[in-house]
Amino acid sequence: MHLIRRMLTLLLPLMLAACFSGAQQAAPNLPFTQLDGSQHQLSELKGKVTLVNFWATSCSTCVKEMPQMVATFKKFQGQGLETLAIAMEYDPPAYVMQFVQSRQLPFRVAIDHSGDLAKGFGEVQLTPTTFVVNKKGEIVKRYIGEPDFAALHALLAQLLAEAG
Repeated sequence: MHLIRRMLTLLLPLMLAACFSGAQQAAPNLPFTQLDGSQHQLSELKGKVTLVNFWATSCSTCVKEMPQMVATFKKFQGQGLETLAIAMEYDPPAYVMQFVQSRQLPFRVAIDHSGDLAKGFGEVQLTPTTFVVNKKGEIVKRYIGEPDFAALHALLAQLLAEAG
C-alpha cells in the first residue's frame, strides 16, 4: 500500500501535466499518393488548416459521416480549408475508387497502401479517426468516431481566422 501511494505521488503530477500540456504535436511529414496518381508530402499542406480523415468503405460510421465531411469542406474551402481523406490499408482500392466516384468527393483522397500514414498519426486503428491540423502543421484535435460537427465547425472557423 505504501509503495502504491508513493508511485501515485510521483506519477500523478506527470500524468496531469501531460493531460493539460498546451504543446501541440506536429503532424507527420509523410508522402502520400492521391487517387489520381499524383505524389505529395503532408508538409505541402502546412500553412492551411487541414482535416485528415482516416476512413474505410467497410465502416458504416465513415459512410454515414462522409456527406457531412463534404458539407464541411464546401462550407470552409473558400477560407482555405484542405481535407485529405485517407482510406485504410485494408480497404480494397477498387471499393475506394467506386465510393469516391459515386459520392463525387470534392477533396483529396489517398489510400494508405503501406499503413505508414496511420502509423505516423499515432497508430490509427479505429475508423473514422479525424485530425484537425492548424496552419503551423500542428495537430490541435483528434476525433475518434463521428465528430460533433457543430463543435468542429466552430474550431475550424477559429483556426481559419488565425494568422498563418
